[in-house]
Amino acid sequence: MAQPPPNITKKLEGKVAIITGGARGIGEATARLFANHGARVVIADIQDEEGQTVAESIGSETCSYVHCDVADEEQVKKLVDSTIHTYGQLDIMFSNAGVFSKSKQLVIDLDFAGLDRIMAINVRGTAACVKHAAKAMVERGVKGSIVCTASLAATTGGESWTDYYMSKHAILGLMRCASKQLGPHGIRVNTVSPFAVATPLTCSSFQMDAEEFEKLNQPLSCLKGTILKVNHIADAALFLASDDSAFITGHNLVVDGGCTV
Repeated sequence: MAQPPPNITKKLEGKVAIITGGARGIGEATARLFANHGARVVIADIQDEEGQTVAESIGSETCSYVHCDVADEEQVKKLVDSTIHTYGQLDIMFSNAGVFSKSKQLVIDLDFAGLDRIMAINVRGTAACVKHAAKAMVERGVKGSIVCTASLAATTGGESWTDYYMSKHAILGLMRCASKQLGPHGIRVNTVSPFAVATPLTCSSFQMDAEEFEKLNQPLSCLKGTILKVNHIADAALFLASDDSAFITGHNLVVDGGCTV
């Protein structure tokens, strides 16, 4: 991703950000964008080789990688603690790590092992990130920004993938509660809800390459001439993380090209 032109203000200068699920896809694009806008970025993921590669390509003075399985609350706590120990602060948490359904789960034959797996990562993992980032910000008097990745599935129903839809609905509930509770501390909490975007996770889940996936989903948007890319989601995350959205909290920013209009 190209550096911002020199006459453009770096929107995250002096900020420290954690990005979970930062080794690829939306997380990688956001890590690069945040770093380009002056933030020091900690990438957290379980894809160690990919995460290290991304961090090294961004630069050791700007970006580092930490192994973290968000389903394990203790690992999330250590991630936050180590970030503060290394950089002295935490200003932004982008809780982006998540998984998709392993099968087309229907209500009438819902597999609870699959439901537990997706809830552990998408819901418990996001809750752990919000909890420990918020605690650190409150304790240090930081008026930070917490952004969570939701989905169009958070506001619609599905003909299948019931467990995934349930998990994304829960993220909106978490965001709305957290925004009310943390607002008195000056901490903003929002979500970004992408339409179907071609990432390694979605492409592998649907067993398609990026071009096939985009060709399948692009007609569902009423905005013609633009194909949704990960950098569009990164731009939305930057807006919510930066002072450009200083009076926005409790908001679900939908990035869908008019799909739900």
